[in-house]
Amino acid sequence: MKEAKNKLRLIGNNIEDLKTISAYCQDAIIKVSDLVFLKKNKIFIIKLSRFMWEDLEKGVFRKYKRIDSYLRFNFVDKVLSKNIDQNKGKKSLELLTIKPFLEKNNFFKINLIFSGNIIVSIHSEIIDVILDDQEIYREVKNLPKHKILND
Repeated sequence: MKEAKNKLRLIGNNIEDLKTISAYCQDAIIKVSDLVFLKKNKIFIIKLSRFMWEDLEKGVFRKYKRIDSYLRFNFVDKVLSKNIDQNKGKKSLELLTIKPFLEKNNFFKINLIFSGNIIVSIHSEIIDVILDDQEIYREVKNLPKHKILND
């Protein structure tokens, strides 16, 4: 493990910001137990192991790296999930993308889409998101890969 020199701290306040944060979070690994909704505080926080795509793009011969990060959503009214077994807290999920929608009632629905048809829907009055890398990264052996489905 080594200290990260260029750790990320991104703040999102609109749909375009969320698209950028989604790109940086693609292929993050998250344990079910690290999805936490603090209902009284209206905060949904996720601890994730983020693949450092931005570092890989700096050079062909760079090593693959992951860094622990926190993704925090503020002003959250409710969180719903599909296909998650809350009793399997150690199970790892792979985040594919974050898709925000403005609903008819002018609230936002932010879908976290994971592999295996798993979805976490965050309902919020505004978009207020922070992605915050921690101090230490680690080198990993594998580059995330996705199967391409042909119709």
